[in-house]
Amino acid sequence: MKVIFNKLLAVLGSLKLTVVCLAFAIVLVFIGTLAQVQLGLYRVQCEFFRSFIVFWTPSDKPELKIPVLPGGYLIGSVLLANLIAAHLARFRTARNKLGGLLTHAGLAVLLLGQFAADMLTTESHMRLAEGEMKNYSESPVSTELAVVDVTEPDTDKVVAIPDSLLARWCRARGASEQIISHPELPFSVRVVLWLQNARLSDQPLAGFDKSPATHGFGVGLWLRDESVAPESNGRNVPAAVIELVTPTRSLGSWLVSEAIPHPQTVEFDGRTWQLSLRPRRYYRPVWLQLVKFTHEKYPGTDIPRHFSSRVRLIRPDTGEDRQVLIKLNNPLRYGAETFYQAGYDETDPSVTVLQVVRNPSWPTPYVAGAMVGLGLLIQFTKRLVGFLNNRNTP
Repeated sequence: MKVIFNKLLAVLGSLKLTVVCLAFAIVLVFIGTLAQVQLGLYRVQCEFFRSFIVFWTPSDKPELKIPVLPGGYLIGSVLLANLIAAHLARFRTARNKLGGLLTHAGLAVLLLGQFAADMLTTESHMRLAEGEMKNYSESPVSTELAVVDVTEPDTDKVVAIPDSLLARWCRARGASEQIISHPELPFSVRVVLWLQNARLSDQPLAGFDKSPATHGFGVGLWLRDESVAPESNGRNVPAAVIELVTPTRSLGSWLVSEAIPHPQTVEFDGRTWQLSLRPRRYYRPVWLQLVKFTHEKYPGTDIPRHFSSRVRLIRPDTGEDRQVLIKLNNPLRYGAETFYQAGYDETDPSVTVLQVVRNPSWPTPYVAGAMVGLGLLIQFTKRLVGFLNNRNTP
């Protein structure tokens, strides 16, 4: 048994395996960069780098998936196993091996930290006009079905259903499996149709299907399922047809989409509800109000030279109220989140766009870099001292 373990350890810790993994990583980055032109940035990240296997689907056989490359997760996992196995096979834990141990441990922390960042990081955007105040940001890729009880004049009760559940319930086989229930809703939601990227038309154009909606803005519209937005900064415009049902009857079906700018009203059981498909929102206890947005360009061009946002930060539960300047390379760090100056609205000079990043594993690259640097310093210092001692020995 020990012989088998040592052979397995030798294979996992071999330098050849390291070179093969690094070669696959180079090929993956190169092909993934080229694929962004057709697939878009977000889809490439999911299918190439946040996966174990990269599949190729022939255009004439969309149901066929052929594995062509190891994904980023598989390459990273094998590299981590290779790193640990190499240390166990070649290095022994001792005081004179401290430099090598720290270097290997730092690389392992770096790989694990990147995996944790992929799993835990959330990125969103906050769009603010001067004078506007918000306590939420919106996802650039995910959407949600918002069912809002607006009966009370001072309070809105919101039930948000993420798009992943809408897509999953739409693919369910039985009609009973397509029902989404929530204790805050007097009715259930049945997903009749889900389109990842839809195009709407009020004319029966070629390739469009008539909307099955019986109520709201979707009556008389036509739909077509488009391919996923290929632009790196492009955004899909999903759409869904939902039916509101009770145990005794159907209230009708509605077409909801980000292309429909206004919520649709439903009256039921003496209360008023609004339906909308909107970008997924991330709420927080702190409010941001844009006081002034500065956008400077190079003279005679449209190239931005400098833009910054002066915001007022308000947190009612603690009484905090102060102003902060957010600009390039000078973000606002608050709690576990970081607010970056990401962009602006080209059509409105008074609108800023902030990127909000929540990454609980943000210290790992700094810790890993410090460990690797310290390990190399110890190793090189030890070698230098040994060299000088041998040189001075007669």
